[in-house]
Amino acid sequence: MNQDKSDTAICDLLDAELRGRIRGYLPRYPTSRAVVLPALHLVHERLGYVPPQAVVEIAELLELSPAQVQDTLSFYGFFKQDQPLGRYRVWVCRSMACAAREGEELLEYLCQKLDLQPGETTADGRVSLEFAECLGACDHAPAILVNDTLHKQMTKEKIDELLSSWE
Repeated sequence: MNQDKSDTAICDLLDAELRGRIRGYLPRYPTSRAVVLPALHLVHERLGYVPPQAVVEIAELLELSPAQVQDTLSFYGFFKQDQPLGRYRVWVCRSMACAAREGEELLEYLCQKLDLQPGETTADGRVSLEFAECLGACDHAPAILVNDTLHKQMTKEKIDELLSSWE
């Protein structure tokens, strides 16, 4: 596929800058299939999710089938496809270490405070709540991850402080 054809085949969802960033990965990987994961990260970072049309556009750009891109996307729980994430993506760890230190209770507390269930986003688009099987912070249990920031040894009081800092 030549570059002009790929640019016209791709719709507005992936703009020229984003397509260029994805293409920039091609020389760094042995196959275009290996570029799928970094491409998904770029799109997810830009849009807050990876809608089905983006899957098609990534596939066209990398000369793959949409099923190959969808296969990678659906393997990882990190990527969302149905709606954009909230401004704050909150992951509550459910590992054994966190559960033993009341991590499950903190998840329930957040559900009540935000009036959400894991996997949902507040109506105002501010917070998306999720659980993680492990955040890799067992020595700091219970832990939550907000966007890229790890919050250690969490309590209900610390959650209240965190939530009030977002207002």
